[in-house]
Amino acid sequence: SSGFVNRRSSVRIRPLAGGSVSKFLDKLQRVSRVSSGPIGFHASAAQSNSSGMLLVAGLSGSLVKETRIAADASVDAALVLKEGVSVKAVKQMMEAVGGVPLGVLVKGMSADEMGEFVGLGCDFVVFDIKSPSAVLHNEEAGRILATEPSLDMGLLRAVNSLDVDGVLIHVGGEQSFVSVEQLLVCRRFVELLEAPVMMALPSSVTGAELAGIWQAGVDGVVAPPLQSAESLADLQEMIGKLPRGSRGRRAKLDVRLPHLGGGGDGGEDEEADDDEDI
Repeated sequence: SSGFVNRRSSVRIRPLAGGSVSKFLDKLQRVSRVSSGPIGFHASAAQSNSSGMLLVAGLSGSLVKETRIAADASVDAALVLKEGVSVKAVKQMMEAVGGVPLGVLVKGMSADEMGEFVGLGCDFVVFDIKSPSAVLHNEEAGRILATEPSLDMGLLRAVNSLDVDGVLIHVGGEQSFVSVEQLLVCRRFVELLEAPVMMALPSSVTGAELAGIWQAGVDGVVAPPLQSAESLADLQEMIGKLPRGSRGRRAKLDVRLPHLGGGGDGGEDEEADDDEDI
């Protein structure tokens, strides 16, 4: 055994007959694997060609025009963020979004209501910890758990026991910048979770802030609803300038050197433990 353990490099993927259950989540898993690649090796062609981070257009759920803008911008996915959106409205958005994967926030919905949206062909659903556990048994769409940054650390670790395809950090309020606290939250989530991590963006973001989110380990971002075509293009341009390949940050590398003799006093081990976090 090499002695190197990287939890985040072995992301679980739920296979389906004929391909992945979700076009968007399949892409998100690929980005996550590339960014958690082995340290000390040259980047592969897949790493150099992969996007540094995925962009999801948030939709208000009330304007079909908004969906067409997202489709024309060729974002990686679109997500309806309106709670209690109607089946009729989602049908219209499914037609307008074209080949862009469409997800729906199913917070507060029953299992039957969730099933209706999945039956329409939604690519993935986003739910919170208060949602019916039946959502975890859905095998016809991707599953993303949305959680507040303040989620208890014990519960956060327990998320790894759930069959989810990704985690979305929801930032409430009308904040217009990325705070240091938010970057620290992103880092904590990335270090503790096996699934890919996404973040909902504030009302505006700079290239430097987006680079900070990327460096913290985030695999995808969700833009606020009602973005113009120019705003989405600006976000795509900023993401396009991000580096490619591994960030070398996915999980702590647990390095254990074998003892060549049994007479050591353990002092070196204690010193190594002190230097474990780098």
